[in-house]
Amino acid sequence: MEIKIRKAVRKDCVRMMELIQELATYEKAPDEVTVSLKHFEESGFGPNPVWWAFVAEAKGVVIGMALYYVRYSTWKGQRMYLEDILVTEDMRGQKIGSLLMDALIVEAKANGFNGVNWQVLDWNEPAINFYKKYNANFDPEWVNCSIVF
Repeated sequence: MEIKIRKAVRKDCVRMMELIQELATYEKAPDEVTVSLKHFEESGFGPNPVWWAFVAEAKGVVIGMALYYVRYSTWKGQRMYLEDILVTEDMRGQKIGSLLMDALIVEAKANGFNGVNWQVLDWNEPAINFYKKYNANFDPEWVNCSIVF
């Protein structure tokens, strides 16, 4: 089966939201996705986008995605922050995640970013093993913090 990796376009947002919901369910947080489709679309394709994405497509259907934004480190400068990378469950194990990750790395280098950061749940062994193939550094020293409104 031919897999096409391409930059996401506005019309992909409905399918991307379905994939995001699939990820939330996998991560045992199905009720945590509260962003509206309108807000999601405007945030990626409005006049001031704050996120960009690649999608993986098979037979005209989006089966995976990698969504990122630009993060700034006062110590390192601009970095890509990988918010989500996922492949729909029935398409996993076919190297689609690698195609998406490779596209992200090319994009990060082309934009002059000095690296890629992301988070992974400590129990998500398939994802951890995937990231190890990229010689990812795992940093247990930092604690996640947030303020929710």
